[in-house]
Order: sequence, then structure tokens, then C-alpha cells
Amino acid sequence: MKILILGGTKFLGRALTEAALAKGHEVTLFHRGLHDAAAFPQVHHLLGDRNTDLAKLQDGEWDAVIDTSGYEPESVMAATEILKRRAKHYTFISTVSAYADLKQAHLDEAAPVLRLEEATDPGQRYGALKAECEQVVQGAFPLGALIIRPGLIVGPYDASDRFTYWPARVQRGGEVLVPLPKERKLQFIDVRDLAAWTIGMIEQGITGTIHASGNEYSMEEVMEACRSNDNDVESTFTWVTEEFLVEKGVGPWMELPLWLPSDSLIGMLQLNNAKAFQSGLTTRPLIDTVKDTREWDQGRGTDIIRVAGLKPGREQELLKAWHEWKVGQK
Repeated sequence: MKILILGGTKFLGRALTEAALAKGHEVTLFHRGLHDAAAFPQVHHLLGDRNTDLAKLQDGEWDAVIDTSGYEPESVMAATEILKRRAKHYTFISTVSAYADLKQAHLDEAAPVLRLEEATDPGQRYGALKAECEQVVQGAFPLGALIIRPGLIVGPYDASDRFTYWPARVQRGGEVLVPLPKERKLQFIDVRDLAAWTIGMIEQGITGTIHASGNEYSMEEVMEACRSNDNDVESTFTWVTEEFLVEKGVGPWMELPLWLPSDSLIGMLQLNNAKAFQSGLTTRPLIDTVKDTREWDQGRGTDIIRVAGLKPGREQELLKAWHEWKVGQK
């Protein structure tokens, strides 16, 4: 197959490119050249901005398009207007943030999505815009639209640090602050599993809307997987309560990755994944994701500025306060 990827050198786009090449497909990447532009010298690169340079696509012909970089309905509409005459199948990478009520766990694909007029904060606006983008794609490709709504995507090249923080933090050793409850169920998907499954869906010409997340793990299972790869590092886990974290103003999701208060958007990490697994999604062992993520992260160097995760000084302050708080509760 001839596949066009809008994006293709950063995280999911990179994994999709690798998965497509592994299956012998001919790949064209349309991207700005801002992220590892030298990657994949064996594929055809079209450099340009999707908001100003779509004319570069008007002479191509592809069997399928994968859109990893569509966030604004106008931008997606401009792309689909050109590509609906250039391809038969269009995969749009959306998000579970498109759902109207993520305080519910185990939503399925029929759950209501956000409307832009209902979006009251920046996070909701992102999801509402993605939902509108989905409609644009479905309108342009009524017989060839595949909408994928991933949950949290993790693995090598994940510079968001929303998962990467934990393997890296345990590798650093010492006392590690971890949020209770230990049994809290979490879902995420290794980017390589998501990419391989997506390419398989495209090969079959599958259409419709479908979630993409992985198996459920407890927070304790995640932490033990992080520790199991650290035979030469001493790490101890100090489990702290939600009450304490809220009292100390700890920011969920970004400041303390994988933590969401019990009254917040827990649906982001607990989806109904039956449709994805029935359609052939397979996932690798958690320990492999942890190991490979850590190895990639170590190659980033020690001077990187993490965009998520507790700063060392902040963590030490919280650990000190937690031990004092526990004494006060006795």
C-alpha cells in the first residue's frame, strides 16, 4: 500500500512510520521538518505546514492517509478537501478527551462527545475541537473514515513525561512518592502496539470509530514493573493519600503523572476496550514498555527539562510533610 502520514517523525507518527515500513508499505511523510527531520531517509518526505502548504499534496496518489496532527476543524477540512480525491481511506487520530463526561469509567464508543459551545476550559476545548475534526473526516470520507480515539499513549519517544517520569524516577533511586490507592486501575497503550494495530486496521480497510488503549494495571503493578528493571538501584515507595495530595495542592496528571483525584476525569484511564481487542489489538508486557521507555529516556541526557513530574525539591518537601502529617494523625 501507498500510505501518506501527516506527521511522522515524532512519537506516534514515528511509530506508525516504522510499523508501515515493517509491513512493506510505501510511505510518504508530510511534516514541517521540526522533529528529527533526518529520520527515515528511505521514505519520501514532503516538507510543509498543513495550514499553508497543502498544495504540495495535490499531485499525489495514496491508498490511505493517516492524520496524526489534526487539531483544528478548518485545518482538517482543508486537508480532506484535497485528499478525498487522492486517497480512499482516511484514518484520523483523535482522543478520548472528545467525550463529554470522562468522570465515568468504561465508556464505550457510543458515549456522547463534547460540543465546542459546551467546552468551558482549555482541556475541554481540545477535546471538542477533536470531535469536530472527526465529523469533518467522516463527511469527506463517508465510506472510508477510521476514527481512532487513543487513551494515554506511552513508550519510547514519549517526551510528554506523563508515563516516562515513573521509570526515570525509580531509576534515580531513593524514596519515591507514589499516590494511593495501590489498587487504582490504569490503562495506557504502548505507542508501538497502537501503531502496529492501526496499520493492520488500514490494511483491512476498517472504518468507524474505535477506542485504543491497553490492558488495565494497578498503580502498584506499574511501580513494581518500574522497580523490577532496577537491580542495581535501591528504591523505596512511600504511598500517600489523595487527601494529603489535595491538601498540599499537588497537581494531578502533569505534576504527579498517572494520578487523578477520585472525583475527576478517571474515564481517561479506564475505557471500554472490548471493540479494539476484538478487532485484533495485542499488547506487549508492561515490563517491556517500562524497560524500553527507560532506555530511550536515558539517551536524552541528564540535562533535559521534564514537562511533567515532581521536581526533586518539591518531592522532598512533600515526603517530609507526609511523614510529619502521619505523626500528627496518630
